[in-house]
Amino acid sequence: MTGDVSSRAAATLIATVVILAAVYFASSVFAPIAFALFIIAIVWPLQSFLQSYMPKLLALAIVIIIIVVVFLAFASLVVWGFSRVARWVVSDAVRYQVLYDRVAVWLEGHGIAVASLWAEHFNIGWLLRAVPEITGRVQTTMRFWVVALVYVVLGLLEVEDIGARIRAMENSRASRVLLDGSLATAAKFRRYVLVRTVMSLITGALVSAFVRLAGLPLAAEWGVVAFALNYIPFIGPFIATVFPTLFALAQFASWQAALAVFAGLNLIQFVVGSYIEPRISGRAFAISPIAVLFAVFFWAFVWGLFGAFIGVPITIAVLTFSAQDPSSRWLADLLGAPEGRPDAKKAV
Repeated sequence: MTGDVSSRAAATLIATVVILAAVYFASSVFAPIAFALFIIAIVWPLQSFLQSYMPKLLALAIVIIIIVVVFLAFASLVVWGFSRVARWVVSDAVRYQVLYDRVAVWLEGHGIAVASLWAEHFNIGWLLRAVPEITGRVQTTMRFWVVALVYVVLGLLEVEDIGARIRAMENSRASRVLLDGSLATAAKFRRYVLVRTVMSLITGALVSAFVRLAGLPLAAEWGVVAFALNYIPFIGPFIATVFPTLFALAQFASWQAALAVFAGLNLIQFVVGSYIEPRISGRAFAISPIAVLFAVFFWAFVWGLFGAFIGVPITIAVLTFSAQDPSSRWLADLLGAPEGRPDAKKAV
């Protein structure tokens, strides 16, 4: 008996390692699929509602147009915010050069040779390599969105057929887990996006107001940057506090003022993330902070920036499906998602 348990555990571990390796090395295949499933779960209620009043293909066309418009609007807003900040930094390059010289002198006075490190890592060769790399990343991102959109179109056409095939499965236990897990996961995805959007709007508005009160320029732009980065747990809020702090250090030429800006921005992130958000989301996303942190960094390692965004939804899906069956419910209980149990679905 003990040998059988050990064999099953070893087989499970090997299968997990193989799956993760495949996900890592075939990211160009699996990442668009994961994102497409995420989008399908969010927009399916709209698709279902529309196709009850009009032909299925017309409803699908409307949903796809809405998806494209939303993403183009979001991308345009993000590009506007970041580009405005970048242009300001470039136009004020002399001040940043002075700040860099002061920091370099201070560091070299304490035995840290900044000039040699800068020359070694940020020379003209680095710039020449960076340009084609950035171009390649832009092209990869465009391909990613196109492939994901194709999967979304095909997936929305197949949702009802897949549901019917799952209900017709001979294995009633597996059918129940798949159906209940899919419904609960989709509901949590929609709530997750709603909560993150509301929290991002609140964060962006508070950051913009604080930056304006602090006397820093580009208050609206920093609010947009904070809004966009807030969709990435841990990493996004950290970047959204560090960049304005460095900006304040250059503008005010005072580490005390920069420290005050840093403290104010972190206070905003703390209040929104630790006080307001839990009261809006309730226990629907009661995931262990360790699990969230691991998910963000692990999937960022596997799929880059997109992985950092999709890591928490993947964790939500895994825990929700685990909670549907007694044999795997321990994982959901351990990592803090007991509301995913079948007897608690009404609370989702």
